[in-house]
Amino acid sequence: MYPHERSLVKKLEGKPFAILGINSDHARDELKKVLEKENITWRSWFDGGDTSGPIATHWNIEGWPTLYLVDHKGVIRDKSVGSKEMDKLIEKLVQEAEAASKTSAQK
Repeated sequence: MYPHERSLVKKLEGKPFAILGINSDHARDELKKVLEKENITWRSWFDGGDTSGPIATHWNIEGWPTLYLVDHKGVIRDKSVGSKEMDKLIEKLVQEAEAASKTSAQK
């Protein structure tokens, strides 16, 4: 998924959009190498080596990858959507965030 995620980051640069990564790789040092090799520029956290880490436990993650789309209000709008559907929903959520930002600025 890294190539697709990199393309989203590039496509939506300057927009109200962010990717946050949680990784359950077994070794933190190996994860760092992968993040460098894959040119991961977004924030990414190590979660202890499996799906029982504190972040995965809090978010009820049972397997990887698990994707959550969270809107500008902090509301989970979808979980584990496919990439075509995900891209459409991301574009919709970015538009909603931009509209809300413009409305807020006009007040």
